[in-house]
Amino acid sequence: MQTREPGRYIGRFAPSPSGPLHFGSLVTAVASYLQARANNGLWLLRIEDIDPPREQAGATDEILTALERYGFEWDGEIILQSASAAAHEAALSSLLARQLAYRCRCSRRDLVDAPRGELGIIYPGTCRNGTADGEAAIRLRTDNTEIAFDDLLQGRIVQHLESESGDFVIERRDGLIAYHLAVVVDDEVQGVTEIVRGIDLMDSTPRQIWLQRLLEYRTPRYAHIPVITHANGDKFSKLTGAPGIPLQRVEQTLLEAMTALDLRPPPELAQATLQDIWNWARENWLIGKLSGLKSIIKTA
Repeated sequence: MQTREPGRYIGRFAPSPSGPLHFGSLVTAVASYLQARANNGLWLLRIEDIDPPREQAGATDEILTALERYGFEWDGEIILQSASAAAHEAALSSLLARQLAYRCRCSRRDLVDAPRGELGIIYPGTCRNGTADGEAAIRLRTDNTEIAFDDLLQGRIVQHLESESGDFVIERRDGLIAYHLAVVVDDEVQGVTEIVRGIDLMDSTPRQIWLQRLLEYRTPRYAHIPVITHANGDKFSKLTGAPGIPLQRVEQTLLEAMTALDLRPPPELAQATLQDIWNWARENWLIGKLSGLKSIIKTA
């Protein structure tokens, strides 16, 4: 895995291999890439392949092919999240040993009557005081300490986890490490200093910060960019029928992604080479143009 370089900006792009890159994913990749390059930093590529039931055969190769075609240049080796299993398990064991996490046998059916909030089901603490042996998830204990961070684009974000989401799962009942724990461990090991990602993940950030505190990790800076949506307001995603980005005439699609990020490329770039487009974008990148924006409609 990539090691930390003290004082240097380290960003990352971390797609999951549940399908090919779509336009929304491309916009996120462009934003994180340009932010890293504008800060003379490293841009790491991590494939988040820890959920085999959701993975699509061949998706990792499709993602890598698309990134290469579009001219992205990552630093160091490509990191497979599944290769970090030992680090994930070590963090999990530490939390259990310190009684900061516990086994929970509650199923979705058991929680059907649990209260709900803006973040979904608020776990009522059913198994906090112990549960019988058997198949179980592992939950992280929370309290109502204020978890706050200043997002580079969206301003100050505040949550009180116990009352807004309750204790949350860090290992699933099927034994797979949950996203929150895996991403926190990997970002720490790789020394990531700033995370540029979609605003649809912003509600998850306080839970990840809570994990960082309990594991005595650093907290990176965060910049949550507006999500790309269809005309009806639905997030542009695989679940809403977003197609994979084209692998031909990539310059046109790349310029569309830059336009979505308010870069406003001049008309003459339509005839430019891929390298010239990237050079222009690096020189003109200002992430602050996206301040306060929650969504951007893809019109074509």
